[in-house]
Amino acid sequence: MNPALTHLPFWLDLLLAALVLIGTAFALIGSWGLAKLSDFLKRLHGPTKATTLGVGCVLIASALWFSVARGAPSLHELLISLFLFLTAPVSAHLLIKAALRVDKSIQPPPPPPAVGE
Repeated sequence: MNPALTHLPFWLDLLLAALVLIGTAFALIGSWGLAKLSDFLKRLHGPTKATTLGVGCVLIASALWFSVARGAPSLHELLISLFLFLTAPVSAHLLIKAALRVDKSIQPPPPPPAVGE
């Protein structure tokens, strides 16, 4: 076993533990929101906002750990994060567009006219 894997600096251990705990807390909150919120539009916020942030924190912790363990930057987590942060908003947008097409009653009312008109 690589000795660098067993002897990390204390500050790095604390940072990694905090990132993993924060990430799992956000992922849990997002998952709970997906299961417990009342309608489709509210349920969509859980996985697209909180869970994405939670997975992002865990990926940052993983990238830091592997970068320190190998002594070289870890790019796998960067690519996963890029894919996640690009696809989550696009998929949420497409889901909302489909929901608006199926059920017109969830469409918000138009904004009031401007004061000068």
